Amino acid sequence: MPRAGLSPERLVAAAADLADEAGYEHVTLSALARRFGVKDASLYSHVRSLADLRTRMALLAGGEMVDRIAAAVAGRTGRDALAAFAGAYRAYALEHPGRYAAAQIPLDQALVTDSPVLRRTAEVTYGMLRAYGLEEPDLTDAVRLLRSTFHGYCALESTGAFGAPRDVQESWDKSIDALHVLLLNWPREGRTPGG
Repeated sequence: MPRAGLSPERLVAAAADLADEAGYEHVTLSALARRFGVKDASLYSHVRSLADLRTRMALLAGGEMVDRIAAAVAGRTGRDALAAFAGAYRAYALEHPGRYAAAQIPLDQALVTDSPVLRRTAEVTYGMLRAYGLEEPDLTDAVRLLRSTFHGYCALESTGAFGAPRDVQESWDKSIDALHVLLLNWPREGRTPGG
């Protein structure tokens, strides 16, 4: 019988908080059970496994992140939209490191197809990039470039790996400027740059 007060939503929210506090890798069913003062077995009425819990965490974090990005991008286009998108992405990654790590895990393809969160993420991201006149397959290539750049920057920044005296924010702003110029001059399929 499910313990009073426990629900999948409460467990996932607590797991996400634990990830932010202790690190994504420290989220286990045992740690979560201790947090609620219950035995591990009590959690199986609400989540099937640690993998199920982590998938739910990924969807929770992805939803929070896309909500923040969508609000930041609303009513903006071009460089303003790109900067707002990137800034919201970076802020979420740095403020919620455990949730952000959860959002990076690979998900089952069937789940990706059926997830409203992941569909909304694609709509917001592709919508921002379509303002640059990009269509498939260039859209996918551009999404991969932006995600790699933002993720790499955030990962390095979060560990203090940028050692040069140059201000980290100044470098971030310059990176957004460079990405904007690149997106304006994207080498589209079947066309060489400058041609």
